[in-house]
Amino acid sequence: MAKGNAILRWLQAVLLLPFVVLVVVPSLILLAVHGSMTASSTGEWYFWVGLVISVPGLTLAGWNVWLFIRFGNGTAAPWDPPQNLVVRGPYRHVRNPMITGVVFLLLAECLIFGSWAIAVWFGIFTIGNMVYLPMFEEPGLIKRFGDDYLEYRKHVPRWIPRITPWTLPPTNSDT
Repeated sequence: MAKGNAILRWLQAVLLLPFVVLVVVPSLILLAVHGSMTASSTGEWYFWVGLVISVPGLTLAGWNVWLFIRFGNGTAAPWDPPQNLVVRGPYRHVRNPMITGVVFLLLAECLIFGSWAIAVWFGIFTIGNMVYLPMFEEPGLIKRFGDDYLEYRKHVPRWIPRITPWTLPPTNSDT
């Protein structure tokens, strides 16, 4: 039952957040601006670059979903945040790999559809997160995880990944 609840929680989070950002809004943009949802010609170089860029985006997004289900006991949604600080996988290199994955996917969509209008949405989404995360999400993480998050934040950059993975040192309660 607990596993089923976790999957249901993630389906709700995915359908309400990434699905809207990656499917609903771009579809509406394509229909409004271009009159159709047709991809670029497969003969265009940017179509293929978009497909290549989608791979790390999908990989990061999927990996983060699994990490939050397996270790975070929550989702990436603000209404159902992780109960445990996740410092595994890509989170050992960068603090926001989920947003990075979505940004890669939006960039891929710009290229696959050859749409400047989706590029504008990509910019709005990226800048919005660059403002939202430090102003709203990070203070909540400090309240929820305290010194562990402050230590993590000191060593792991927000956007540009560090080359070597960082590990949260054990606390007295872990020994």
